[in-house]
Amino acid sequence: MGRLSGKVAIVTGAASRGEGVGNGAATAMLFAREGAKVLLVNRSAERAEVLAETIRAEGGEAAVFAGDVSEPEASEAMARVAIERFGRLDILHNNVGIGSAGTPETLDVADWNAVFQSNLTSALLCCKACLPRMKSGGGGSIINVSSTAGAIGLSGTSGAVAYATTKAGLHGFTLSVAADYAAFGIRANCLVVGTVHTPMVARLGEAGRERRRLAVPLQTEGTGWDVAYAAVFLASDESRWITGVMLPIDGGFLAIRPWPR
Repeated sequence: MGRLSGKVAIVTGAASRGEGVGNGAATAMLFAREGAKVLLVNRSAERAEVLAETIRAEGGEAAVFAGDVSEPEASEAMARVAIERFGRLDILHNNVGIGSAGTPETLDVADWNAVFQSNLTSALLCCKACLPRMKSGGGGSIINVSSTAGAIGLSGTSGAVAYATTKAGLHGFTLSVAADYAAFGIRANCLVVGTVHTPMVARLGEAGRERRRLAVPLQTEGTGWDVAYAAVFLASDESRWITGVMLPIDGGFLAIRPWPR
């Protein structure tokens, strides 16, 4: 406990979309448990307030900002509120993301643009708003949330060209930010998330859940907490010499294949 004491964090896409704990909610809760003051950013203020109350009940400190950070005005206001409320900004956790089914033949261009706006443009705008504040504060940590789909082109089902493309784009985006801001003491890293079970994928049902579990070498189910523990490490000073890294949180899915039994 206390690994993030004295730090201020922004978590976008913080509140879970349904029952259970998603990647953003788990990360926000662990940040607060480790001593960070957390600004919960969400389009739904109601869901974010529920999460904030959970954090406060545990003795943590959290505030809510409601807005769509794929829009410049909202992302700038988000960063300004963090400074006004907590006095500084040390951590930006970019967790906003959507998908839209389709191949290049079938995907509507409007849906393609919507996925890019949510998954990539939001990361750009949040960084644009937060980086000057981090520079003036002497450094910081940016954590982008990607997917194994961005590394291998798959998303559990066929036809995920927009989602896979934007997640691959986050890898290049992370590297560019890491290179441009290393001299300012600002680190940028990327979590490459595998088949974790969260409210976002609950629609797949129990059969889909079991299929996803068996797809990974560890043969166990990942959760939002697995993502959150990695985020705490990258947000903390324990990772002060780590930047430009794509860290898989995937049960070995990308790196290894199990031997036949």
